[in-house]
Amino acid sequence: MADDPTPTEQRRLTTSDRDLDSFAADLSRWLGERVGADEPPTITGLSRPQAGGMSSSSVLFDAEWSVAGQRDGGSFVARMAPEDESFPVFETYDLATQYQVMAGVADATELPVPPLRWLENDPAVLGTPFFVMDRIDGRVPTDNPPYVFVGWLFDATAEERARLTDATVEVIAKVHAIPDPERRFPMLAGPGDSLRRHVDAQRAWYRWALADDGYQIPIIERGFDWLEAHWPADPGPDVLTWGDARPGNIIYRGFEPAAVLDWEMAAIGPRELDVAWIIFLHRFFQDIATRFDQPGLPDFLRRDDVVAKYEAASGHTVRDLDFYLVYTALRHAIVMARIKRRMIHFGEDTDTADRDDYVMHRASLEALLDGTYEWD
Repeated sequence: MADDPTPTEQRRLTTSDRDLDSFAADLSRWLGERVGADEPPTITGLSRPQAGGMSSSSVLFDAEWSVAGQRDGGSFVARMAPEDESFPVFETYDLATQYQVMAGVADATELPVPPLRWLENDPAVLGTPFFVMDRIDGRVPTDNPPYVFVGWLFDATAEERARLTDATVEVIAKVHAIPDPERRFPMLAGPGDSLRRHVDAQRAWYRWALADDGYQIPIIERGFDWLEAHWPADPGPDVLTWGDARPGNIIYRGFEPAAVLDWEMAAIGPRELDVAWIIFLHRFFQDIATRFDQPGLPDFLRRDDVVAKYEAASGHTVRDLDFYLVYTALRHAIVMARIKRRMIHFGEDTDTADRDDYVMHRASLEALLDGTYEWD
């Protein structure tokens, strides 16, 4: 009998890193039934995007088929939830809700949401639920390596990055302009105050991801205490928030958005959730560049520039931004700490005596909590 797989080998065997030939065969059988094909579709060009986050995984593919002799097909993306064995970052991956949100945004706006094709909730088909959408060609600022070090955005001119900033912030403003979000997106609605509901959900995620298993992170718990002490008096009207609002989730042609992606963190809540997210997530990368004595992109997505552009595009005055910036840094701290724990689980990293070191941007979060973070 063969030796049991190591944790790393087990992850590779049970996630979307599976053999693409078997993936293509399963996908062909499923797709043929979905479209009523005369015979199993031909699946070609399978690949995995080089850029991406730590949440859902994607496979790109081309497919051709015929129905009653009429040929059809195209280029597609299969978006899949991770299996439990992969030690996922988030507790739940509700692809059905993400699919419904994308469909609702496409119906309510002219934003370039990729055309949706099919949703499959049965994990038996590919080993996990998934949905399929049309593939959109273009380019994306990468997280690995971060775009502040290398790549097309790094090589662009300041004027071109300003164009991209304006276009990206306009996407956020258009999402927020969707009327009556609770009626259009009832799957995201809930009782009580939306900001309280949002923060409570993040606290529950922290407990699941870390604290309930004995991985308390003092700076994260300090962050939650800070939020309670600085709670906004009036969070303002609720809107649909994109959730993971940043250039890394947009496909661009030139410097204009061609596809707005990754809606799994969408929620009903204050506008500032998205405004703070796009500001801080860039500063997360910029602070890494500064730490390594690299220039990064100090002219890109600056706090004042983003706020001015958003207010002009939306007609809304941004309020309590310091609160939401701390909240964003806190939420991202949970992501970083969960990723650290995940790496330890699979033997890719070692534990540290100081659990606050699980947070890559610990210094930035500490400065934000102390009111000493420098934005200029």
